[in-house]
Amino acid sequence: MTFRVLICDKIADEGVKLLEEKGYEIKKAWDMPKDELPKIVGEYDAIVVRSATKVKGSLIANAKNTKVIGRAGIGLDNIDLEKAKEMGITVVNTPQASATSVAELAVGHMLALARGIVKGTVTLRDGKWAKKELQGVEAYGKTLGLIGYGNIAKIVEKLALALGMKVIVVRSRVYDRFVSVEEMLPKADFISIHIPLTQQTKHMLSTRQFNMMKDGVMIIDCSRGGVVDQEALYQALVSGKVKAAAVDVFEEEPPGRCKLLTLENVYATPHIGAQTKEAQLRAGVQVAERVIEELEKLK
Repeated sequence: MTFRVLICDKIADEGVKLLEEKGYEIKKAWDMPKDELPKIVGEYDAIVVRSATKVKGSLIANAKNTKVIGRAGIGLDNIDLEKAKEMGITVVNTPQASATSVAELAVGHMLALARGIVKGTVTLRDGKWAKKELQGVEAYGKTLGLIGYGNIAKIVEKLALALGMKVIVVRSRVYDRFVSVEEMLPKADFISIHIPLTQQTKHMLSTRQFNMMKDGVMIIDCSRGGVVDQEALYQALVSGKVKAAAVDVFEEEPPGRCKLLTLENVYATPHIGAQTKEAQLRAGVQVAERVIEELEKLK
């Protein structure tokens, strides 16, 4: 039996090679217009995507013969999981592939906020010597509040502890350093968010939560757009309640004319948490391995 695999978004060559070595028929469709995919998806036993392809609507509805959807990455918000379950499609992802890369970006953002690194660069390019304006704070001795405690947050915690920070973690279980959101918010000097976007987590941080935070807190969001209420964050930044924020994710991507990006105390990157050579290699290989594992069960 020869399985057919539709790769909708480009993955590492090593991952493609693993699928080819199994004798599968591979369709490299990452250069196809997305609206063309529903026309051919019904011919394939497995679909492989990253974040660009939304396996929703007509795409998943037409996946009549699909047994496996492989997501090269962590988040599954681009896949209609309820519809997949209804159709008997197994969904797999690679939750550990990019954890180190995202964690390092979060800590990099935190240090950039603490020391005004972006503003220092921009003002120098403008011919200004803003040394007196750029008095920052040390990470050492400060309290980092982590929302979520998955693979990424655990690495962020290790890096923060190595910097001499105190770490408190929000998770459903409450014991030791694991506390409620309400208990963490007034204590944290920095808050870093590492949870998926679900119906329960949408706008988890909004006006009420910002009002509970310590004055001058700094926010780092490398999770998913929508977990933080962008309008509420904007107002908190303008008022000075939040001193600065670094965001890698947006409620709409690309963000277009985003109000946050008009503020000097916002540092931003275009959802590059997993955009390292190492993470993309791991994600491509791991998603191929997981798709192979599920397809081979069907023989």
